[in-house]
Amino acid sequence: MSASRAGRRPAERAGWSGAVRPHRTTEEGEAMTGKLTVSVLGTGIMGAAMARNLARAGHTVRAWNRTRAKAEPLTADGVRIADSPAQAVQDADVVLTMLHDGPATLDTMREAAPALRPGTAWVQSTTAGIEGVAELAAFAGEHGLVFYDAPVLGTREPAEAGKLTVLAAGPTEGRDRVTPVFDAVGARTVWNGEDGALAGATRLKLVANSWVLAVTAAAGEALALSKALGVDPQGFFDLVAGGPLDMGYLRAKSDLVLEDRLTPPQFAVGTAAKDARLIVRAGLDHGVRLDVAEAAAARMERAAAGGHADEDMVAAYFASFDEKSDS
Repeated sequence: MSASRAGRRPAERAGWSGAVRPHRTTEEGEAMTGKLTVSVLGTGIMGAAMARNLARAGHTVRAWNRTRAKAEPLTADGVRIADSPAQAVQDADVVLTMLHDGPATLDTMREAAPALRPGTAWVQSTTAGIEGVAELAAFAGEHGLVFYDAPVLGTREPAEAGKLTVLAAGPTEGRDRVTPVFDAVGARTVWNGEDGALAGATRLKLVANSWVLAVTAAAGEALALSKALGVDPQGFFDLVAGGPLDMGYLRAKSDLVLEDRLTPPQFAVGTAAKDARLIVRAGLDHGVRLDVAEAAAARMERAAAGGHADEDMVAAYFASFDEKSDS
C-alpha cells in the first residue's frame, strides 16, 4: 500500500460525537494515557461483549457492525459507533475482528483498507478455519499489519464477564500492545506460537470446539431419546450423578432445553454449524475422518433449517424429530 493511501483520511467523520482528536502514535498514546484506541469490527454476541469490556477497562473503543442497530446499544457503555469499517479503524492502535467467518472478515477488512495504518496490530478472533486464517494473514502482510490469530474459548456469559480464554499466536515483539486487549476480554491467554499465519491458535480452537460440539449433540440426543422412550430426564441425571459420566455442561445445556431457555443463545446453532464444518474440513485436509463432527454438523444444519439457527446450539435437540412430529 502506498504511503499516500496509508495516510489518507476521510474528509468527514459523520456519525462521531465530540471533537476529533489529532492522531497519536501508539507509543505516544500509551505514554500519555496507558490506554489504547481499539476498533471492534463485528458486534454479535461475542463482539459486543468484548467491546463493552474494552470500554470498561478504559480504552477508547470504536465499533462497527453491518447492521448498525445491533451496535447502537454499546453507546451506553461509551463505545463510539462507526458508519463504516474504514471509519472504525481510523488511527486505531489495535483492530479486533469478531465476525461470522473468514470470508466476512476478509470482506470487512478490505472495506477498512483505505484507513488502515501499517504497523497497526490486528487481533483476528473470528473462528475462520486454518485456510481462512492463512488468507487473512496474507491480507495483513499486504497492508503491513501485525497479525495475531486470536480466537477465544467461551460463550455469552464468560464473554460478558470478561472471562474468556484467549488462544493467541503472533510475534513476541508487539505483544505488549495486544496484551491489554486480551486482559480486558479474557481471564487468561494461552499462546500458541509466534506466527499467526500458521494458525496455531485456531488449530487448538478447532480441537476444543470438536469436543464442545460432540458433548452438545450427545446431550440433545439423550434428551430426545428419553422423550421418545417415556423416560423422565431427571432419572438419567440421578443415575450419573457424581460419577465419571456426570458433568456440569451436560446439566447446563439440558436445562436450556427442558426449561425452554434457548434464547438469547450462549452460542447459536448457525454459528456452531459453521464451526463444525470447519472442523470436518480440517480433519479431512489432514487425513483424519471425524464421524462425530460430521454428524454434529449435519444435526446443527438440520436444526438451523428447521428455524432454530438463532437459538442456543443445544437446540440441535430438535433435529432428532421429524418436522411433523410433536417435539
